[in-house]
Amino acid sequence: MEEIKHVDLSHYSEVKPHHKKQLLWRLVNMTLFRCLALPCFNLLRIWLLRFFGARVSSTADIYPSCKIWAPWNLQVGDHSCLAPCVEIYNKDVVTIADNVVISQGSQLFTASHDICQSTNPLITAPIRIEHSVWVAAGCFIGKGVTIGEGAVVGARACVFRDVEAWTVVGGNPARFIKKRVLNS
Repeated sequence: MEEIKHVDLSHYSEVKPHHKKQLLWRLVNMTLFRCLALPCFNLLRIWLLRFFGARVSSTADIYPSCKIWAPWNLQVGDHSCLAPCVEIYNKDVVTIADNVVISQGSQLFTASHDICQSTNPLITAPIRIEHSVWVAAGCFIGKGVTIGEGAVVGARACVFRDVEAWTVVGGNPARFIKKRVLNS
């Protein structure tokens, strides 16, 4: 195989199957969704997400400052929370189970680029956050990651690999810190 020594983005292309829906959602997200800032409007924000194809529990808490790329690729379970300024770049499916907190400023990205090809094609993989997980403030969760049940991702951690259930991880890249044990 011949080694290439340059990147040529003139041949980059990306399939955009939901282009019109994406454009409409961005307009709604930048205006109506963000303007419904009071907590009493949470159900209306959930309704807007559902209108665009999201599967969000009526008991979820979605803050108006969240940036969600594709609601049709989002599932949020009972009593889960997307806190202020959470960003979900979900070119692939993001599944958030019940009783999950995604804290302020965290980012969940299901897409990246293949840096081993000269055209840097887009590659995607789903993200799954299982029950009773806490993703602390400012974390990055990369494509293809599963965060196991009951796990805690410490503030500012960058997660590129699966996290085992009932563990605490932190750092960049995220590493095991300890087991999580709940006291009664």
